[in-house]
Amino acid sequence: MAAWPAVPLLINLGGSLLGFVATLTLIPAFKDHFLAARLFGEDLNKASRHPVPEAQGVISGAVFLITLFCFIPVPFLRCFVEEQCAAFPYDEFVELIGSLLAICCMIFLGFADDVLNLRWRHKLLLPTMASLPLLMVYFTNFGNTTIVVPKPFRVLLGMHLDLGILYYVYMGMLAVFCTNAINILAGINGIEAGQSLVIAASIIVFNTVELNGDYRDDHIFSLYFMIPFFFTTLGLFYHNWYPSRVFVGDTFCYFAGMTFAVVGILGHFSKTMLLFFIPQVLNFLYSLPQLFHIIPCPRHRLPRLNPSTGKLEMSYSKFKTKSLSALGTNILKAVKILHIVDVRSGTDEDGEYTECNNMTLINFVIKLIGPTHERNLTLLLLLIQVLGSTIAFSIRYQLVRLFYDV
Repeated sequence: MAAWPAVPLLINLGGSLLGFVATLTLIPAFKDHFLAARLFGEDLNKASRHPVPEAQGVISGAVFLITLFCFIPVPFLRCFVEEQCAAFPYDEFVELIGSLLAICCMIFLGFADDVLNLRWRHKLLLPTMASLPLLMVYFTNFGNTTIVVPKPFRVLLGMHLDLGILYYVYMGMLAVFCTNAINILAGINGIEAGQSLVIAASIIVFNTVELNGDYRDDHIFSLYFMIPFFFTTLGLFYHNWYPSRVFVGDTFCYFAGMTFAVVGILGHFSKTMLLFFIPQVLNFLYSLPQLFHIIPCPRHRLPRLNPSTGKLEMSYSKFKTKSLSALGTNILKAVKILHIVDVRSGTDEDGEYTECNNMTLINFVIKLIGPTHERNLTLLLLLIQVLGSTIAFSIRYQLVRLFYDV
């Protein structure tokens, strides 16, 4: 790949632009098909309820796959048209095919989730299964499980540490986190596709900057996936922006998360990639009490619309006070003291009750700024995502010197 990178990248960009046009065109063209198949939902944050096609991530995902399927021979053209190729790079070929297999599996499983409405425990299992081809490619092509120990821990652990099988556990957990992190920061128009666009753009910038570094081939490989992903997601984002004409569904969240996991793992920049997930990490940590059902968690945690003002307000989880465990009671006391959760108590016909706002970054932002219009809320959250990427670049190129020799 290193001998002739410009032409494959230009072909990839051209195919990605075609993918953008195809996604823009196909989503409205297939709208009636999804409605006829009863794959639709209602926008709970709108005063007027009408059916909105669901799972449109399957269309952007299919266009992404078709684009890259047609692109498969391009990075290896030198072996067909030049005599400089001494031996076919089977390791690079397997890397490309294995990555597409993992993404394809995740799109299929995500669409199954949208159709069958699977439980949360299945949402953790599906990415794990889909990541197995990815882990096998890493094992056969690289197999390196040694990490460089950060400076503060070198006195105890030394310069390098071989994690062995724990490294594969880490990569599997990374795939699970990426897919579900986007899925739990959702619920308002444009947020799933928007945050994925910002992350993809950040990775593209990072890959481009690193093209002159020592790991050029790894970043070219990442660009082969990120450029088509960015443009197909841009087409989906156009239709998903407020007021949303389609919903992306769990299909897109799984597809996006696995694509990020693929480039992070096989591109050997998983730590940097996680830095681009700073808002998702914060949302995950904030949501932990509800995700582990220490605090009761309703099925939908999206903000609620106030019809009289047309603005979104925090949504709440209401439960009997006595049903809360000792751990849950202590957590509520702590977050109330820290003023990061709005906790209320009272008495009704069923006895004493407690309610707290649903623990998502979206509700937390509303807590800080007050009720706001859905479009403005999405814009603010995307600005937070951009700020997160800015911090990520600062850590990667400045603060990293405190932990590693660069």
